[in-house]
Amino acid sequence: MSVPSSLPDLAIDISSLVKIYGKRPTEKHALKSLDLSIPRGSIFGLLGPNGAGKSTLINILAGLTVKTSGTARIWGYEVEAQMRMARSSIGVVPQELNIDPFFSPRELLELQAGLYGVPKRERRTEELLEAVGLTDRAESYARTLSGGMRRRLMVAKAMVHAPPVLVLDEPTAGVDVELRRSLWDYVRRLNAAGTTVLLTTHYLEEAQELCDRIAIINEGTLVANDTKEALLRRIDNKRLIVTLAQERAMLPDTLRQTGWERLDAAHLSLAYQPSRTRIGAVLAGLQAEGLDITDLTTEQSDLEDIFLQITRSSSSLTSGF
Repeated sequence: MSVPSSLPDLAIDISSLVKIYGKRPTEKHALKSLDLSIPRGSIFGLLGPNGAGKSTLINILAGLTVKTSGTARIWGYEVEAQMRMARSSIGVVPQELNIDPFFSPRELLELQAGLYGVPKRERRTEELLEAVGLTDRAESYARTLSGGMRRRLMVAKAMVHAPPVLVLDEPTAGVDVELRRSLWDYVRRLNAAGTTVLLTTHYLEEAQELCDRIAIINEGTLVANDTKEALLRRIDNKRLIVTLAQERAMLPDTLRQTGWERLDAAHLSLAYQPSRTRIGAVLAGLQAEGLDITDLTTEQSDLEDIFLQITRSSSSLTSGF
């Protein structure tokens, strides 16, 4: 077995990955020749609607699903040809809370470390319990823990063998806002310490808050892969909202024809493209109608806008075949 002589540039390297379930004529192509590269040291977001292929991809990386063809490498190790090294290089936090209810957090972490062959002197059980805020519940039965505590325990369980790559599959599903923020902080600390994080989430705010790069897959195909900033620039749309000095019962026809909308008696709204619109000219048009402005704000497109636009367009293209 060949072992990388130095740290790889790519934490995960996927090439022409295909997964087909079933046989003709009812076979389902869950992944369609997927190419994806995740740089070492990044927090990488993987987004997509339900059924897009995210879970299939994660299961292949975790060694739970056998790929049909193509290659997938974790930390330089091919997931099937070098299965043992590949699995030791990754920790996966699944969506399901699959924790034995009759073990305590400390027992679960010790057992998991033993399964990975971590010598007792090298185990980090107490460090991990403290990191996820479970030191005071270390001896409690797992069945007595809240859902949020169990979620944190799952993160600690995935880190017992200190893998360089951590996969978080919907890590904050069903948890409250406060716990979500604390998990975000822990993910940032792990990343700052050198762990590459692959995050799947339905909370687009989460991806926008945490991720350096984001890939979007739809119907088994990669439809976007770029930095967060570059993706946000792909939608050239903003919205201008102005507050009028005097309330108006009606919106002048000339303004309606140029795209203005009346939100209420004191507020108007205009969707515009920054690359093609001069705000000065827009405001001059309001003044020409005798409207005085006391305040204005703009709203930027967010990741949700991009996600919806990209997945809708890719679905329409696919449905045409």
